[in-house]
Amino acid sequence: METIKKATKVLGIYGSPRRGGNTDILLEQALAGAESVGAAVSTIRCCDLNIEGCLECGGCDETGTCVIEDEMNSVYPQLMESDVIILASPIFFYSVTSQAKALIDRCQAMWCKRDLERKAGKKSSHDSGRGYLICVGATKGKNLFDGVSLVARYFFDALGKSYEGGIQLRSIEGKGDISQYPDEIQKAYELGRSAVLGTTDSVK
Repeated sequence: METIKKATKVLGIYGSPRRGGNTDILLEQALAGAESVGAAVSTIRCCDLNIEGCLECGGCDETGTCVIEDEMNSVYPQLMESDVIILASPIFFYSVTSQAKALIDRCQAMWCKRDLERKAGKKSSHDSGRGYLICVGATKGKNLFDGVSLVARYFFDALGKSYEGGIQLRSIEGKGDISQYPDEIQKAYELGRSAVLGTTDSVK
């Protein structure tokens, strides 16, 4: 079992526009697991935020700061201050929801900030924490999680966090159907604990 730094601040990102759905249930369990081992937990619900999509205007290229003035400005500090981020989203066309993707795309500014730091001689690393992904898809597609895993990996990379995997479940569609799978709910709880304690034995 690999052991890494214990986390104290955990941020859960609700990516689904459907409240009380399967990824919501799993994320709540993961956050409960995190709290059980002493982490301070906070949350963001993407569908409640007024966030524009990235304009690809280049405004962050020289400063590492997004020029758009909206509720994303309150999100950036939470992303950077968290030791662990758990992103939860159902699969929409082999990726995250549009609400979650808008937040992720606006993290181009965070990537630019890291790039500017690299150019200034600061060594690039994933020393800002760890990122995990919880996702649920309705179909059985062989490549169902390929796209979303790449999105998550490079989202966390932009934040200077390592991508540590998470929970990926197929063939679950109806609202709340995950409740019929107590073993998966327990896995989510254990993921939250593992994410805080810095162990990877129960995370895959």
